[in-house]
Parts: sequence; structure tokens; C-alpha cells
Amino acid sequence: MHFRQSIGGLATGLGSFYKSYNSIWMGWCGIPSERLNVEEKKEIEAKLMKDFASYPIFLSKGDIERYYRGFCNETIWPLFHCFTQYVVYDKRLWESYKSVNRHFRDAILKIATPDDIIWIQDYHLMILPKFIREKMYNAKVGFFLHIPFPPFEIFHLLPWRKEILESLLDADLVGFHTYDYVHHFLESIHRTLGYDHTIGQITTEERMVKVDSFPMGIDYSQYAGAVDIPEVKKKSKKIRKKVGDQKIIISIDRLDYTKGILQRMEAFDSFLENNPEYKEKVTLIHASAPSRTKVEHYKLLKKQVDELVGRINGRHSTIGWTPIWYLYRSLPFNDITALYNVADVALVTPLKDGMNLIAKEFIATKTNGKGVLILSEMAGAARELGEAIIVNPNDKEEIVKSLKLALEMSEEEQIENNRTMQKRLQRYNVERWAKDFMDGLSQIKETQQQLRARRLTDKMKVKLIADYSKSNNRLLLLDYDGTLVPFTARPEKANPDNELLMILESLSLDTKNEVVIISGRDKQTLEKWFSKISVGLIAEHGAWVKEKDKDWETIEPLKNNWKEKILPILEYYVDRTPGAFIEEKEFSLVWHYRQIDNKLALVRNMELKDALLSLTDNLNLGVLEGNKIIEIKKVGINKGRAALKWNSPSNPLENKDWNFILAIGDDVTDEDVFNILPKSAYSIKVGLTHSQARFNLDSVKSVKLLIKELIS
Repeated sequence: MHFRQSIGGLATGLGSFYKSYNSIWMGWCGIPSERLNVEEKKEIEAKLMKDFASYPIFLSKGDIERYYRGFCNETIWPLFHCFTQYVVYDKRLWESYKSVNRHFRDAILKIATPDDIIWIQDYHLMILPKFIREKMYNAKVGFFLHIPFPPFEIFHLLPWRKEILESLLDADLVGFHTYDYVHHFLESIHRTLGYDHTIGQITTEERMVKVDSFPMGIDYSQYAGAVDIPEVKKKSKKIRKKVGDQKIIISIDRLDYTKGILQRMEAFDSFLENNPEYKEKVTLIHASAPSRTKVEHYKLLKKQVDELVGRINGRHSTIGWTPIWYLYRSLPFNDITALYNVADVALVTPLKDGMNLIAKEFIATKTNGKGVLILSEMAGAARELGEAIIVNPNDKEEIVKSLKLALEMSEEEQIENNRTMQKRLQRYNVERWAKDFMDGLSQIKETQQQLRARRLTDKMKVKLIADYSKSNNRLLLLDYDGTLVPFTARPEKANPDNELLMILESLSLDTKNEVVIISGRDKQTLEKWFSKISVGLIAEHGAWVKEKDKDWETIEPLKNNWKEKILPILEYYVDRTPGAFIEEKEFSLVWHYRQIDNKLALVRNMELKDALLSLTDNLNLGVLEGNKIIEIKKVGINKGRAALKWNSPSNPLENKDWNFILAIGDDVTDEDVFNILPKSAYSIKVGLTHSQARFNLDSVKSVKLLIKELIS
């Protein structure tokens, strides 16, 4: 048996990192399990663990065909790289993908301990966080995607998008190479699952998840020091001797349709055609590592590249000079760094690439500062290597001009550009990248722990129920949307179901209870929903109050003549914002933006707030931000002030000595209620976010379960 390390950016980039830590690399061993007997599997496992700190996962030939060549490389790879014309949507491949992810989970469970960090890499294992969380709920799980994450309009094409996103949110930290990919992911999360984020933090019903960008670095010192390796020097001289005093352009890639190889060759062909003075003075050395050789699109690409190289060489070759030196094989480290060393220009023009470490490696090897990098703007590395010549890989004329510019650039300019990039790459190398990710993972786990400490534990729930049972006069203040019913982008769909009405009725029939429903909705809606139940009601975030068996009243005289000044502004922003709408209540106006694009919502929200704040200064009005709303109403009107009707010594119920108070809410508007409660009250915030409440509950479901336990 021969053991050979994998090619590709992920294996290269992480290779040096994981060996520096007490870690185990887990992955497929590269041989179908049918070809191995029990003893051979044991031999592979022992050898990999001893010499490489790696743990093999054995996959069958069918797994490799359906999972790896199938779903990974015929569905996810082309879709995430925006090659939608190549995508295969096959449920059998999806089922195989899930099955292999479970297989990885089972292997992890054999060796992982509760204190271990489980860092999942790349698109092959996007369902793995969910499977791990099912078995190891408190595990510290990070996920990093090494390929691009596509815009929502493309990701939305995937039938299984919801399951993949839900699984990724079972990780604690989700990382991407660039902020563009972070933005695409967050937009897909919002538009598919409905979750918003605050500076990259997403709060689900189960946990708080952090999403951030971590541009992957390289082992800078390894590449910078490679030019002094005797074998590299020897190979560099050999290449230079063969090429002579010609300029050398290098092009190194896996053979993949996302790398823009055909477009790059065609641009080089045009360069020679348009600049005949460079014939016999420049050579393109192109090295393609075989990749996914049994996938049909890769077979076709191999044929097209072979034919194109033949045509270009046939058209331009002279005796003693061949314009393209074509290598179709994987190159070891010394060979690649020798090519970097002798190259005058590196042509790196992928059509779409998560990062592209070849660009960084090339710059790192240029210890004398000489050499020019031409880099595609579609590569993640372009965000960090702005001093390179940045090109659109689909613009053949631009690449042709860039080749001429690179070959004629002065040494002074080359050195200045490269030194700037080298300092940046040296600072943010692969160790720094990994450390930043690990630090981010630790920080989000710490935040989770802090929030978990505020969670209503089983022990505290028992005490709450016991205090409830032994008390005579109980006040229960219950928010509606997001607390008793799930928050939805379609508020008209949030009517109380029969189960909720029965729960509230049971709660209110207990003569020891005073139940108050607090909502931002208008009083007519609350009246319609709860008129048959003996509960108090607070409407329009505190503008209207209705005690049990009494009529509606305002907590102070209110006027609404200000609306005629504010309404035109809101209508203007509705017209400019598809999906937004205005809700007109008796003493307030509400601008809803639940159903609009997240990015547009951010812009319109800021614009509208600025416009409103300048208008409301002299009208004694407040601009209140809630969950996907902006509400304008009289200053001082809020849920907390309205709740004082039941909790203030000056109200008509002052003779009621509340010996149990429970308040539950989910929104920023509910913080006013939490703030007016005595310290002995049980205040609960729904969702794992910071709050003035004493405790947190995960979800609406948890609230219902708690209330059911109170009335059981």
C-alpha cells in the first residue's frame, strides 16, 4: 500500500495546521471498502493513526458513486459555483449524501469526547452538524465552507435547501472565506428559515450561532523558504535551462470547469495573435492536476483542453519553441515551488473560486520581490491581494492587456506590489486563520453558556410551579406574537388556534389568576379573538387597556391629529419598498417590513427612521422599533406603563396583594414590562438573547408547555 496526501487547497491549507495541534484528521481513505479485507482495514487504520494522526472512514463503491461523484460533485459543486446548467437534482443522490454524513457521525462518536472540538470542513459534510447535535447536544462544533456560497436566487434552486441550512445552524460557528459568502448565507437563512441576524449572530430556538468570514491563509514560511531547498533550486535551474531566456507564465490548477482554464488558454492564444513580438519570447507552463476523472463534465473538459492546447501550439509553434508546455499530472511540493520560483507571471483566473491558495503561494515564494500575479476578481483571494492585476476571467481582451502589462511592468513596481501583499500574507497565515476561527468558536460557546445560565432550568421550573401552586393572587402578563404564537412574516396568519384558546381559558377560569394578554395589535383584533375568555387586554403596545369585564380605555388622553403629517411619509416608503405595508391603529401608525428583502429592509429602515426622527421632535411622538416594524406613537406610551394598571399601588386593584407574578415576552417592546416588575416576579424572555428578564425560554413551544404544566 502507498500513502499519498491529497491535492487541493483544503488539504494543503489545513495540512500544516492540524499537525501542529493535538488533533485527528478524519476522512475517506481513498479506496472503496469492497477492495479491502478486515486485516487491510486494520492496517490502514493503524498506519494512518501512527504516522499521519488521521482516522480513516471507509466508503463503498456505491457511496463514492452516489455521494462523492454524485451529490457532492454533480449537485453542490456546480450549484455553489453558479454553474446551474450542470446541476443534477436526484433524490437518490441526496439520500446517499445523508447516509454518508451519518457514517461520518458514527465514526466521530467512536473517538470523540465531550471536551473535543469538532471542526467540519467543506460542502461534503453540510448535514453532519445536525447529526452530531442529535447525539452530542453540547458538543463544540465549527463548520467551514471552502467553496463559494451562492446568492439566494441560485441556492433557492436546491430542493433540499431548508434541511442543509437547518443543519448548518446546528454548528456553533459557521465560517466562510469572504464577507460576500457570509452575506449570501445570511440572506438565504433569512429568506428560507425566517431568522434575522445581529452582526452575524443568529438566534434560533435552540442556540445562538455565529456566522463570520475567515480568509484562509497559507503556511507562509514554508513557501517563502522553499526557494532555498536544494531540490527546488535544482528543478528551477532545469526549467530555466529548458526555457532559456524566455519569459515564463505559469498556470496551475486542478482540472475543473470552475477554474476558467479554457478561457485562459484562449486569452493566451489572442495575446500571441495580437502581440507577435512576444512569439519565441514567452512560454506558458500549464499544469493541471487530474480531478474527478469519472465525472462526465470533467472528461469533456480534459478533451477540450487537450484539443485547445494542440491547436494553439500547432498555430504558433516554431522550430525550437512551443508556446504552451502542458503538464497533466499532480505535482509534488518541490516541483510546484520550482515553477513559482522561475515564473515571471502567474495567471490565476478562475471563473469562481472560494479562495484560491495558489495565488497566495506564488506571492510568498517571491522572496526577491520580482514577479506579477494576474488574479481573477471571482476568486476569494482577490479581496486580500488588491495589488495584483485584477481581471474579469470572462473578459478575454482584459486578460490579453493584463498579460502585456505584467510582462512589461518595471521591477520596482513588481517589488512594491509584492512586498505589500507579502506582509499581509505573512501576518494572516494559516495558523492565524485557524486561531481566529478557534477563538471565534470559543467566544460563541462562552456567549451560549452565559445565555444558558439564564435559561429556565428544570429545577427552576419546579420552583416556579411550586410558587404558583401555593399562591392565592396571581398576575400573568403574556405577550402574544412571538410568545403565544410563532412570529411570522404574515401577521394575518397568526390567529390563535383552538389549543391556545383552550389553554388561556383554563388559565383564566382559575379564580386565583388575573391573566393579561399584551400585544401590539389593535384592540378590535384582540376583542374578536379573546372576547369569550375572561382576560385583561393591552393593545397597540400600551395605548389601549381593557380590564377584565370592563370597557377599553386609554391610559391618558390621546390625540391622533398628528397622523396626517406622518402618513404621507410612510406611504412614500411603502411605494418604494415592495412587500412593506402600513398598519393604522387608532393612536399609532406602524410600518411593517417583514416580507421584504433583508438588504433592502436595512437601507429603508435607516432612511425612514432618519426621516421620522426629524419630523417627530416637535410633536411629542416616539419612534419605536420592534420585530420587523417601526411604530410611531405618543411618547411615554408602552407596554410597561399599561401593565402598571395591574401592578401599581395607585390602581383600582391595589387591594390585590400579588404573591405570584409571571411575565413572558419576546420582543424589545416587552422589556418595558420586565423593567416595572418587582424582583420577586418571574420574568421570562422567549429566545436566547440578552434581556432585563430573569430567565430565558427557547421557543413558543416551551412557553406553551410551561403554561400547560401550570394548569395541569
